[in-house]
Amino acid sequence: MSIGPATGVFGAGRASRLSAVITVMLLCGVTLAVAFLNKARCAGSPFRSDGRSAAFDSVKDARVCYSDIQFLWLGRDIDQHIFPYVHGGITPDGTLTGGAVEYPVLSGLLMWLGALGAHNDAIFLLHSALLLTPFALLTAWLLTRLAGRAALLWAAGPPLVLYAFHNWELPVVCTTVAAAGVMALAPFPLRARGALAAMLLGLGFCFKIYPAIFVIPLALYVLTGGDQRDTGPGSARLDVRGALGTVAAALGTVVAVNLPFALAGYDGWRASIEFQQQREADITTNSIWYWGLRPLFGSDPLSSAAFSETVAIASPTLIITSFAIALWVGRRRFAETGVYPWLGVSGAMLCGFLVFHKVHSPQYTLWLIPFLVLLAVPWPVVWSYLVADIAIGVGVFRYFYAMGTGHSVELMEAVVRFGVWGRATLLVLLFSLFLKVPLRAPRAHGVEIGSRTAGSGRPVPEARG
Repeated sequence: MSIGPATGVFGAGRASRLSAVITVMLLCGVTLAVAFLNKARCAGSPFRSDGRSAAFDSVKDARVCYSDIQFLWLGRDIDQHIFPYVHGGITPDGTLTGGAVEYPVLSGLLMWLGALGAHNDAIFLLHSALLLTPFALLTAWLLTRLAGRAALLWAAGPPLVLYAFHNWELPVVCTTVAAAGVMALAPFPLRARGALAAMLLGLGFCFKIYPAIFVIPLALYVLTGGDQRDTGPGSARLDVRGALGTVAAALGTVVAVNLPFALAGYDGWRASIEFQQQREADITTNSIWYWGLRPLFGSDPLSSAAFSETVAIASPTLIITSFAIALWVGRRRFAETGVYPWLGVSGAMLCGFLVFHKVHSPQYTLWLIPFLVLLAVPWPVVWSYLVADIAIGVGVFRYFYAMGTGHSVELMEAVVRFGVWGRATLLVLLFSLFLKVPLRAPRAHGVEIGSRTAGSGRPVPEARG
């Protein structure tokens, strides 16, 4: 299937590009409306005295309308409108108290903002959806600029319906795509683009951590001189100062955002980190560790402890190993092509994280979709991943429903296993593909890009903007 800016409504020319953007944005808006209505099936009157929808517990799994947004109305003092982190902490058994939440500070701030004026979980869900929607639309606009009609995978694909309002993922995805947009589209020198993109990735870290890993390949891209539009006299020399500036911009952003929270309430700020460190690979995490390694251990407490200790060592070790392999392959690609494939390496590192991390929540698929849009992964692989993802996104909740009601679980457990292992297998394949394939339709300044190499180091077709 050909993806590019030269066909139909996505054809060349200013009018066609405008039509493409409008089409994608409208479809994204419709998809977001459907996504909200899907989650809203779990919310509404009558409400309990604490503002929880009375039907939530009984229908969330059966109707597959569960969302962390609605669930966390209670248990984090969100319903009490307490400003996050400042007065919070975590108990020895891992319970968060006093406004502490398990996410980085900008996500906690969004949660607090969504609760303003809300006195039940339905209004909190609505307010949160309104806060998150602009990030999804901005992501759709950027992806259309960068990859043409492939952006429809984001704007009108099943993942946005299932997960747009499942958790607070849309802002962090937006920061990653915005960083890619700055590197491809901004009319600035390479150092300035690298620093700005790194600041965006730093903001992403303050939403959901994972964009921090992309700073390393981004810095290597700056170090090695970028691509052909960045070449010039002396460009063959490594730009150590530019690379260090990229890393410093990311670190400075993270410190600037986190420091006020850490100073105002260190225990509450630190609690979010401790919570994630204490979380174990259980039945709610959808990871290969629970579905693959856990059955090899017994069910007694000692075996459970041994399993947790094994995962605590094996998971970070394999994640770091996958990062090293991706960076090494990126270096080889640079030696072959003269362009460090920072986007491809970033996507591969994300795949390594998703495969080996002890938690693989369904909504993490939203993290991956922009890389499937921006990098020319064969479409059969993309569709296969979406099938495995739907098996998890729907099957896991029906599985919980079957367990909770005493119904037979064999069918739903098989669906979940298919999703877990299908997704893991395809992530391993995507790890390799991201390091090889070119960008789908990179743009630079909206003008002719000629034979400029893509972020993967391969030539891309000529296109006029």
